[in-house]
Amino acid sequence: MPSMTYARVPDTLWFTRCPVPTATGVAADRGWLAEEFALDGIAVRSLQDADPGADRATHFTHALPGLFREGGNVPALWARSRGERTRLVGLTWIEERQAVLVAPGSPVRGAAALRGLRLAVPRHSVPIDFWRAMALRGFEGALASAGYGLGDAVLVDVPADGHQGQWAAGLDALRRGEVDAVYVKGALAVEAARRAGAEVAVELDVLPDPAHRVNNGTPRPLTVHQDLLDAHPELVARFLSVLLRAADWAAGEPAEVARILGVETGAGAEGVAGAYRPGTHRTLHPDLSGTRLDLLARQEEALRAHGFLPEAVDVRAWADPEPLRRARLIAAAAPTAPAPTAPAPTAPAPEPSAQEPFVPRPSAQPVP
Repeated sequence: MPSMTYARVPDTLWFTRCPVPTATGVAADRGWLAEEFALDGIAVRSLQDADPGADRATHFTHALPGLFREGGNVPALWARSRGERTRLVGLTWIEERQAVLVAPGSPVRGAAALRGLRLAVPRHSVPIDFWRAMALRGFEGALASAGYGLGDAVLVDVPADGHQGQWAAGLDALRRGEVDAVYVKGALAVEAARRAGAEVAVELDVLPDPAHRVNNGTPRPLTVHQDLLDAHPELVARFLSVLLRAADWAAGEPAEVARILGVETGAGAEGVAGAYRPGTHRTLHPDLSGTRLDLLARQEEALRAHGFLPEAVDVRAWADPEPLRRARLIAAAAPTAPAPTAPAPTAPAPEPSAQEPFVPRPSAQPVP
């Protein structure tokens, strides 16, 4: 009888996520990832919490074969474009507040008013400048919603190295009057903009066409390395099943999800409430729907046009639906936990007035 060889079970599975709403972050907080693989003798560790000597750059390069990554699509597409053997196994669509801000007292309101303005585009000295990509795509989406393009505005490079805070460079340039508008995203942006007194010119989340809201986090990919998928498809499916379980649990626990988001983002309650609309806790399930794949393909095309990707990425060829299909079967066969108590209805956030600082969170358009 011919001998059979088996791939060695890894000692450690790694995960990494961006500081945003993710099923990975929820599962990690609940301790479910470590619990799932404990009997196998497999440790499950967060790249963010690893020893100082760990190669945290793999969050961007995905060069660690045993890594699961749930994060922005700019680094994920960049890694694949550079030849890293990753596979796309899920996509989420979570409205994480995106806005174009202007200086206090500015009359600029609405996407059409951005025409001819000086728009801040940060520049960092890093291999993949996803902050710059986000600003370009944010302005591009806003302008496109009014029938314009980036060529209808003035793009101003803003050196961002050495600034404290994710959006500090652009907001500082706005304060000095060197630019007319900046793009921001997320919970920390809410807090930074509030401190600066900046005002909202465009709320991208309320633009009716989801294509105008496509950016680094919309849609957000869940990727694994092909080596792990080839050697241990069952481990990948089990890991994803835990994420599905976490997303199911989160759907009934808005207060707990808000707490977890505060920890994940490093923002206070006001920042989290301002960045994520009511109902975000019900949107953490990954899928590979045709709509989400098409929107990611738009993002790939735009990033390549702006010079962020060295080679084209065929998004549909990159996607592998089999691990998520198997994960759903595992999740469906698992014992059912008691249904959580339904949360009390949440009142919609107020719409910002013309001169209101960047704090309230408007209702977003339906997600695709």
